[in-house]
Amino acid sequence: MEEDKYTTELDVAVRVVHLACSLCQRVQEKLLVSTNGAHVKSKDDDSPVTVADWSVQATVSLVLSETFKGENVSIVAEEDVQTLSKADSEGLLAAVVNTVNECLAEAPKYGLQSPNRPLATSQILEAISRCNSSGGPSGRHWVLDPVDGTLGFVRGDQYAVALALIEDGKVVIGVLGCPNYPLKKELLSYPHKHNQVTSNPSLSNAEAWDKGCVLYARRGSGEAWMQPLVHGEVNLQWPNSASQIQVSPIVDPALATVCEPVERANSNHSFTAGLAHTMGLRNQPMRVHSMVKYAAIARGDAEIFMKFARCGYKEKIWDHAAAVVIVEEAGGVVTDAGGRPLDFSRGVYLEGLDRGIIACSGAILHEKIIEAVYASWDSSNL
Repeated sequence: MEEDKYTTELDVAVRVVHLACSLCQRVQEKLLVSTNGAHVKSKDDDSPVTVADWSVQATVSLVLSETFKGENVSIVAEEDVQTLSKADSEGLLAAVVNTVNECLAEAPKYGLQSPNRPLATSQILEAISRCNSSGGPSGRHWVLDPVDGTLGFVRGDQYAVALALIEDGKVVIGVLGCPNYPLKKELLSYPHKHNQVTSNPSLSNAEAWDKGCVLYARRGSGEAWMQPLVHGEVNLQWPNSASQIQVSPIVDPALATVCEPVERANSNHSFTAGLAHTMGLRNQPMRVHSMVKYAAIARGDAEIFMKFARCGYKEKIWDHAAAVVIVEEAGGVVTDAGGRPLDFSRGVYLEGLDRGIIACSGAILHEKIIEAVYASWDSSNL
């Protein structure tokens, strides 16, 4: 039966993303009190990578390979082992090995199996290296962003763990873990660093820390779901602790809220500001790290996400795949700026993208944005 398709895959994906979120929370706590920066490295493009990135990739790789061991498990993911294998990275590698083993020991809490004994360094490096598929138009490919928004992660702010399943070029499952996403919308505007989250006097301590969720959807179900993270000794009860989410009903641009990337490096803020003005958007943009922007739209906390990359920047499939299916199944629309669906069938990059990406809470707002892009583009300097 069609509704039973991908049941096992979705079940495992939700559980492993919960497990990965728990791992990330522990690493982030250590980072925020650490002063030596030993758990953060810079990649060749100067973007940061942390113990959490490699540890999540290893953990997800190990769980998927163990669960689907009869298949040739293809995983497209962001990290490789080059930095970890350098002579000066011994401490970093040891931290990754320790983090992965600690995390896997917790797997039964999430309904997953633990290995019989701690894994060796070589096994963990091999699990990270296995995630070297480049996807493509045929077959089944898992797509992982172990820590999306690493800059937000190291600052104690928003980040996400994203896992999608692509089959024959189409995203069929999306799971998005948002460990710092507050369960109350009004808290989203506040940075989530330890020393800032309680600076809003109208919030109690309990409310300030009421955060963390996993969003998920299966293509064609017409449903998207959100589940709070589990804390302490509580075991994950899935799916009975999940609640259905839907996009916002707002269609008037004057009432809509736009999400934008925080960083200017790969997004043109001035063009999106011009578009917002043209459309009569009055609310301040909500600048949020990572795919949490998509989560905000799926959950009805914002209406629009626009991203227009600077010339030469190529969007990667792991930055969008999981979130796009969640927004669409929650009732939203995601296309490129020409109004065409995003194409996840052409490898690691979103090839053929027309100018940028637009995610919206509904067709009416989406159409207005597409019209505004066409009207504004020729006068822009992109």
